[in-house]
Amino acid sequence: MLSALYYVFLVLLCTVFMILSAVALVVCYPFDRGRRVVHELSRILMRIFFFIPLRWRQRVEGLERIDRRKRYVIVLNHNTVIDIPALYYLPLNFRWVSKREVFKIPFFGQFLFLHGDICINRGRATAALEQMVHEGKMWISRGASIAIFPEGTRSKDGEIHRFKAGAFTLAREASVDILPVVLDGTRTLIRKNLLFNWGNRITIRVLPPVPAARVAATDPHQLMTEVHDSMCAALSEIRQKR
Repeated sequence: MLSALYYVFLVLLCTVFMILSAVALVVCYPFDRGRRVVHELSRILMRIFFFIPLRWRQRVEGLERIDRRKRYVIVLNHNTVIDIPALYYLPLNFRWVSKREVFKIPFFGQFLFLHGDICINRGRATAALEQMVHEGKMWISRGASIAIFPEGTRSKDGEIHRFKAGAFTLAREASVDILPVVLDGTRTLIRKNLLFNWGNRITIRVLPPVPAARVAATDPHQLMTEVHDSMCAALSEIRQKR
């Protein structure tokens, strides 16, 4: 019953913030091409989502590693849809790279559209990579970072699996740092029966950025392996401290 009430509350809350975001986009667009105001509204929405359930806990580690003046290609492990609101704890303006199917989900898809997120067709890999690099560089030039799940899909077992090269190609082409982020606990917030776990704990750990100079000088596949291994090690460490 409590989960059902919270779902109803979220629908109403999302409706209000969708209207606010649409108004903000129209009003602020001439002087806010990076959609920072729309992004900040999304951050407020996500904070409310996590704040209302009093027993939910979110631990954020490594924020001191973020330079708010910089733009990044953010890479993070993917377990569930809750990964998306969790990343809004980062004090950065960013755009998501999402498969086109996500844009068809009610509410969620409309938010992605208003937010300016990058919609790709995973069935056409070459075209998707070209589009991601093109639109990613455009948003980076407007002052936004780009958030990508380098695994390309959700992990079914909670472990971090093989990376794809897209995020690393974009970072190289755009001459920006790579910011690895590890999430743990997001896959247990909503149970298989779609009821909320009211005692859930989430950890968000920001790892040291990979400087743009190193991105440019290192073979992309070697860099993928290094970032993958560092994220796996961080996830293991987080779980040992539970």
